[in-house]
Amino acid sequence: MNQAGSNSKLTYVQMAAFGSGHLVNNLFPGALGVFSFFLLTTFGMDPFLAGLLGGIPRIYDAITDPIMGYISDNTTSRWGRRRPYIFIGAITSGILFACLWQMDTANTQTYNFWYFMLFSLLFLTGNTIYSTPLIGLGYEMTSDYNERTKLMGFSQTISQLAWMIVPWLWVMIANPDLYANQGIAIRSLSMWVGGACLLLGIMPAMFCREINQDAITNRDTITLKNIFHNMNGLWNNMKLISKNTPFVKLCMATFLVFNGFQMVASFSFFIIVYYLFNGSFENAGNWPAWFSTIGAITTAFFIIPIITWMSNKWGKRKAFIISTAISIIGYILKWWGFSPDNIWMMFIPIPFLSFGLGGLFTLMMSMTADVCDLDELNNGMPRKEGTFGAIYWWMVKLGQGLALVLGGLVLKFIGFEGGAAFQTQETLIQLRLADILIPSITAGLAILVMWNYDLDEEKAYAIKAELIQRRGEL
Repeated sequence: MNQAGSNSKLTYVQMAAFGSGHLVNNLFPGALGVFSFFLLTTFGMDPFLAGLLGGIPRIYDAITDPIMGYISDNTTSRWGRRRPYIFIGAITSGILFACLWQMDTANTQTYNFWYFMLFSLLFLTGNTIYSTPLIGLGYEMTSDYNERTKLMGFSQTISQLAWMIVPWLWVMIANPDLYANQGIAIRSLSMWVGGACLLLGIMPAMFCREINQDAITNRDTITLKNIFHNMNGLWNNMKLISKNTPFVKLCMATFLVFNGFQMVASFSFFIIVYYLFNGSFENAGNWPAWFSTIGAITTAFFIIPIITWMSNKWGKRKAFIISTAISIIGYILKWWGFSPDNIWMMFIPIPFLSFGLGGLFTLMMSMTADVCDLDELNNGMPRKEGTFGAIYWWMVKLGQGLALVLGGLVLKFIGFEGGAAFQTQETLIQLRLADILIPSITAGLAILVMWNYDLDEEKAYAIKAELIQRRGEL
């Protein structure tokens, strides 16, 4: 490994370029979530067909991520293992995202269904080619224990810009002064989102660096002729990774925290509309959008820097436990924060809540980079950053998909009526309790999972020293 390329401090240009890639990774799904709502209302898609359009591409995405990670790990090229895919993937996914939404309300339902299904699969292919190598690139940009946290914190700060933008897509689509109808709004905005993601997405390929390719040995040869042999190699890698206890704990903790958060992600919107504003969407106005935007701003510019400092001061495990515990306090404060007597109190829990996801992805991605070193120590070359990243984010996507299903079941269980002008007092109480208890319980379980996590700074530096000696580096 090139020591100048892997161990020296990263420049802000390199971190900003990597962060722009994570902004794309958040902006795409955020915009997709907003636009998908209008498949039902604007394009008149049958709810069952809309469910298929959401579910089938996700299954496909879950299959292709590990395959792309394996391909990226074993690629040999003059431009590196990651950057060629990132460059190509950014261009194709940006163009295909815009194409995905160029539907017309005058088309038949069958036409729009197959059009959207085809372009969903094409878009997700391009996005997988882009995002999976990007995650692997982040794990190898530096081998310094604390610099990894700094990089991930910096990138997460930039990625939060997506969640400052996404809530306002709702407002823009519904504004008749901007667009004649919602179909035109979606077609236009999708081109802006796709173009922005294309330009931002190529930044990591242009300005980030990879480890020295000469130091990576034992890579499989990736060709169409030996595709079945390649799949055996992927399967063997996944079995080795499944035996990596620290990584399994990272995946379990992420699944719990993120799944708990996602299950109730929409509940705050319902509570604001039905509890604070008595079911009046007109009176609720932009308050739900401001709630999300203020949360993203707080996470980006206040909480993530604090978490990075905590990690450097006390270690990544303690920083995760403390930040997750603080988020539980935030969930509990929602009971008093959502008050019809003072609307502004809804913002009080936000600084505490922001420690949850702000700490989760900043610290977990940094710790996954440490785990990649442990895997090389135990299993040798080639390094598997791409495969580790693919499996980790597969767990995130699995949690997200499961959370959407379970969240709907919770709403049904408590008697929430989506089309009703008002909700019963009993339903609102149960909705508010679920909004607090579900993520608090899952966050508490995540703390228990990480309590005995033992890949600390001392062990990480010992592994690094052993790897340097094994590779014969200075």
